[in-house]
Amino acid sequence: MSKRTIFLTTALPYANGNFHMGHIVEYIQADIWVRHQRMGDNTVHFVGADDAHGAPIMISAQKLGISPEAFVKKISEGRKQYIDGFYIKFDHWHSTDSKENTELSCEIYHRLKDAGLIYTKDIEQFYDPEKKMFLADRFIKGKCPKCGAEDQYGDSCEVCGAVYAPTELIEPYSALSGAKPELRKSTHYFFKLSDPKCVEFLRDWTKGVAADGSLRLQPQIIAKTEEWLGKDGDLSDWDISRDAPYFGIEIPDAPGKYFYVWLDAPIGYLASLKAYCELKGINFQALLETSTTEQIHIIGKDIAYFHTLFWPAMLQFSGKPFKTPDHVWCHGFLTVYNRKMSKSRGTGLDPIAYLNLGMDPEWLRYYLAYKLNSKVEDIDFNPEDFIQRANTDLVGKYVNIASRSAGFILKRFDGKVDADAITDSDLVSDVKSFSNAIRDFYEAREYNKAMRKVMELADKVNEYVDSQKPWELAKSEENRAKLHAVCSIVLEAFRLLTLYLKPVLPRTASQVEDFLGCCDLNWETVQNSLNAETHIKPFKHLMTRATPDQLTQLFELSNPANKAKAEEKAKEAVSDENKDEFVFEPLQPNITFDDFAKLDLRVAKIVNCTKVEKSKKLLQLTVDVGEGKTRNIFSGIANFYKPEDLIGKLTVIVANLEPRKMMGQFSEGMLLSASDGSEKTSGLYLLNPDCGAKPGMRLH
Repeated sequence: MSKRTIFLTTALPYANGNFHMGHIVEYIQADIWVRHQRMGDNTVHFVGADDAHGAPIMISAQKLGISPEAFVKKISEGRKQYIDGFYIKFDHWHSTDSKENTELSCEIYHRLKDAGLIYTKDIEQFYDPEKKMFLADRFIKGKCPKCGAEDQYGDSCEVCGAVYAPTELIEPYSALSGAKPELRKSTHYFFKLSDPKCVEFLRDWTKGVAADGSLRLQPQIIAKTEEWLGKDGDLSDWDISRDAPYFGIEIPDAPGKYFYVWLDAPIGYLASLKAYCELKGINFQALLETSTTEQIHIIGKDIAYFHTLFWPAMLQFSGKPFKTPDHVWCHGFLTVYNRKMSKSRGTGLDPIAYLNLGMDPEWLRYYLAYKLNSKVEDIDFNPEDFIQRANTDLVGKYVNIASRSAGFILKRFDGKVDADAITDSDLVSDVKSFSNAIRDFYEAREYNKAMRKVMELADKVNEYVDSQKPWELAKSEENRAKLHAVCSIVLEAFRLLTLYLKPVLPRTASQVEDFLGCCDLNWETVQNSLNAETHIKPFKHLMTRATPDQLTQLFELSNPANKAKAEEKAKEAVSDENKDEFVFEPLQPNITFDDFAKLDLRVAKIVNCTKVEKSKKLLQLTVDVGEGKTRNIFSGIANFYKPEDLIGKLTVIVANLEPRKMMGQFSEGMLLSASDGSEKTSGLYLLNPDCGAKPGMRLH
C-alpha cells in the first residue's frame, strides 16, 4: 500500500479566551486519527493556529488597556499546557496575525478579484451611536428572522442554523452598549458566491468523492449543503470587508477597509502549514501542488456553512497551488447529562481544572473514543459512565492483564517469555485476527467500534487467565513449563491490545513499549511477537482508578454556581482542634517482610512550601531527601497546616513512589501523616523524626 501525505487541521480557536472542553474534544478526536495514520507510516502535517482577528479581540484588549497583539500573545502562551496535558501532538501552532497569513490572504484576494468574483457596493450597516463604531455581526443581537429565536447573533442562528445579514434581525440591539443601532451607509467588498460558476462548482464538489473513494462530506452535511444551495442555487454573496476601527488585515487596495475575520481565518490553515514548512525545509508550494497530498479539516457542525461553501469556493477560484479540501469532517457538541455545557447551569467542564486535579488525561481520551463515531452526533459526558469506563475497561480489563502475568515472568523466568507457546497459541491468533478490522474502524473514525472490539478481546484474555489460574500453577514446580507458557501468552495478548489502543492511550503505550522491551508498536508490527530476545522489565502500575470525588471536584471547580458549595465543603474538612475523639481503624491484612522492604521511607527536610492556586486542599512542597537535589511534592494538607509553619521542618516521605502528574507538574513522593481516617474530628498530623535525624536517612 502506497504511503499517504496528509495536511490536517482542526478549527481555529478564537483567541479571546482559554480553551474550553469543546476544543479539547475536537483536538483529541483529530489526534487519535493522526496517531493511527502515523502508525501506518503515513506522513501527516497536523497544524493549528489561533484565530486572532476581529472586533471582539480589539474590544477585549481595549478593556485591559493593552494592544490586540499583546492580548493575543497572552492567550497563545497559555495554549501549551492544554495541548501537552491531553497528549495532543500538533506539529505546529501558529496565529492568523502573522506575516504568512497576511501574505496569503492578500494573494488569494487578488486572485479572486482577477477572477471577477470580488465587487463593491454601498450597504446600510448597523452603527452604535454610543460606541461610535460600525458593529461587527457578533456585536449585534436580536430575533432570528427564520425561526424567531431570541438573542441570536447578527450572522447566523445557533438554534436553526440559518445564515443571514445583520439587517435581517428582528428587534436588533448592540451587544456592546445595549443601544438601538442606527443604519448608516458604507462601501463594502463582496465575494460573489452567487456567481453561476461558483454554484455549479459547489453542487459538484459537495456531493463529490475524494481520492480515497469516500464522500468528501458526511451524508448529514451533504443534506445541509443541498438545503443551503436550494433548487435554484440562490446563494447570498459574502460580505468580506469591515470598516475601521478593526483588528485584522487591511485590504491592500482599500485603505481603512479590513478583511472580515472569516475570510482570513481559514487561510490561517495554510499560513500555519507554510510557517511549519519553512521551519522544516519543506517546499510549501510543491506540497500543495502534489496531487497525492490530501487536505482534511475536522470542525464542529456549527461552522459547516463556511467550510463547505465559502472555503472551497475561495480555494477553487484562487488557482494553484491552492487546492480544495479532500474532506471536511464535522462533529457534534459535547453535552453533559444530555444538556448543553454551561458553567452557569452547573454543567460546565473546565479542561485545566481536570488536569490540575490530577485526573488522568487518558481517561478522557478513552471515554471520548468509546463514544465517537463518524456521524455528526453530539457526545454526552455522563460522570457515572465516565468512572465506569475508566475503572472497568481501562484498569479492570486492560491494565489488569499485565499485572496478572508480568510478575511471574520476571521472578520465575528471568524476564524471558516462552516464544514457542506464543507462536502456537490460539488466543494470540484470535487477538491478532482482528487487527485489520480495528485498523479499519480507526480509518473510518468509528472509534467507538474499535474500543468495543478491543474490550471484547480483553474479556477473552481475562477469561483465559481465570481458566488457567497462573497463581495456582505457581504453587507447584511441576507446572513450571505451563506457568511460563500461560504468562507468555497473556503478555503477548497484552502487547497486541496495547497496540490497538495506542492512538487513544499514547502515554500508556509508550510505557508498555519500555516495559516489554519491544520495538515501536505500529500496524506493521502486529504480526511480530514477543520472542526469545525479549526481556521484560519490572511491571510498574500504569493507571489509577477514577473516583466520584474527583468528578465532584471537577464540576465544582468548573462552575461558578457551585463555588459556594465547594468553599463550604472545604470549611467542613478543616479539623476542629477542640475535639479529640479518636476512632480506631481496623488493621489491614498481614504482609510479608518482602512487601514492606519495597517501601523506601526517607527523612526529608521541607525547604519551601506554598499554597496551590485553584485548589483548597493542596500545598506544594520543595523537599530535600539528601540526594543532591530537591523534589517537588503536592500534598492535600492545606486544611491542616499553614505553608510558613512547615518550612525548615523534618518529616518522612515515601521516596520511591512512582511520580504522578498534578497541577501540570510531577509530584515526586508522598508525605506520611497520621489520622483516624476521619480528619473532620481528629485532624491530620505529619510524622516528625526525632532530633538528630538528617535528610536522606532511611527508616528501617
